[in-house]
Amino acid sequence: MGRLALILWAAMAAAPDMGSFTLTVRDGATRAPVAVRVHLRDWDGKVVKVSEHPYWHDHYAVDGASTIALPTGYYRYTIERGPEFDSANGVVSIHAGENAEVIEQILRLIDMPARGWWPGDLHVHRPVEDIEVLMRAEALHIAPVITWWNAKNYWTERAIPRETVVKFDSNRFYEVMAGEDERNGGAYLYFHRNAPMDFRGYDKEYPFPFAGDTFAKNNAATWTDIEKPFWWDVPAAIAFGRGDSIGLANNHMCRSGMYESEAWGRARDSRRLPSPRGNGYWSQEIYYELLNCGLRIPPSAGSASGVLPNPVGYNRVYVQVEGPLTWEAWWGGLRAGRTFVTNGPMLMVKANGELPGHVFHAKNGIVIALEAEILSADAIPYIEIIKNGEIVRRVPFEDWRRTGSLGIVSFDESGWFLVRAVTDNAKTFRFASTAPYYVEVGRSKTRISRQSAEFFRDWVRERIARVQHDDAAKKAELIRDYGIAERFWDERMKRANAE
Repeated sequence: MGRLALILWAAMAAAPDMGSFTLTVRDGATRAPVAVRVHLRDWDGKVVKVSEHPYWHDHYAVDGASTIALPTGYYRYTIERGPEFDSANGVVSIHAGENAEVIEQILRLIDMPARGWWPGDLHVHRPVEDIEVLMRAEALHIAPVITWWNAKNYWTERAIPRETVVKFDSNRFYEVMAGEDERNGGAYLYFHRNAPMDFRGYDKEYPFPFAGDTFAKNNAATWTDIEKPFWWDVPAAIAFGRGDSIGLANNHMCRSGMYESEAWGRARDSRRLPSPRGNGYWSQEIYYELLNCGLRIPPSAGSASGVLPNPVGYNRVYVQVEGPLTWEAWWGGLRAGRTFVTNGPMLMVKANGELPGHVFHAKNGIVIALEAEILSADAIPYIEIIKNGEIVRRVPFEDWRRTGSLGIVSFDESGWFLVRAVTDNAKTFRFASTAPYYVEVGRSKTRISRQSAEFFRDWVRERIARVQHDDAAKKAELIRDYGIAERFWDERMKRANAE
């Protein structure tokens, strides 16, 4: 008798109203055991907390077969493995002193890695010790793990490893030196460092997060992910060159609902953008304003599992990689914008045969044909073509299904476009969006909107007015740094060639 079985037997003997539940999940094609995420509730709908396996909020992860002790009664379960797989649901009856055995299978709906698309989640707060089973359970391949976050530092009493990226299962990678600076100006994620940032002496406002040694002492390769577009310090981060990527599919978007406010970020007009989807549209509108300023920042995705209710990989970014997956190739593809972000639909688009991130060149003008492959568990009313921040076409889903075509988009001047699909899920903002394509027409390579640059210049001015600090010298230093950001946007306005 195994150790776990002995423990369960002892528990059931001590408590006659206890039984156990053994769940085995197999791949629907190969019949091999697979890792999955399990949501378990009692008959009244109360979440069952599990101690035998990695657990968070309302779910736990298992690798193949699992056995847990349960009080007698009826339970409902849901099994998921990320958006590339179907789900399984069922009911199990637990009887005193008995073990209920359930075998389920889960089918892969689409094999994205086989098509060269590899998924990652850039915002993970789960224990390093659990990350491998969590990634397997979500069919996830890239995951920087946040091990230092403001005053919390996993490495305070541990030796910093020489190698900070771990490879397992031949094509899964996680980083153990990712970190987060989350204060009054918002949250910013840092990757590819060889040591944590030192937050000792920081307060909610000071020091300014993006200048000098505060940011990247001896870590020139640091990647900065702007965790959400609406944080107060986003225009300052951009001005100081810290936006390597930006969280378009971010943790305000959750599996079962939305965090509907902007927290300590720049609030949206909730009358124009009402809940529950308004926050999601606001994130996208701000991103489009950045693109309209001529800034080519790829979208990213993060779930914040371990802090917010999401499973690992709920919000994910797919990156196209040619050949075998490597850590370096994935990040290179992200930087190039060969990506789409999603928390549900698979959205694979080609424009004149090219992937997202491509730059089209034309002397006078260009017409671009769009084709797509789409898979979604939630209904999609229509697919939207966004050009220079405006919706220029809505293609009904049924029209796309008949032809696979999204029509054309044309340019007489430089600009950008992307493709977006928002589902009809009424509880949360469930969507997918490609990264932008860019178009350069004639000598004017980049379109810069004066209105968009002014939008961020005014945003910085609002941020300066919000700076509060008891130390007059520190306050003056902060205002000086924000002033540098204000001048950046002033210069952007002067360079504008549109609107």
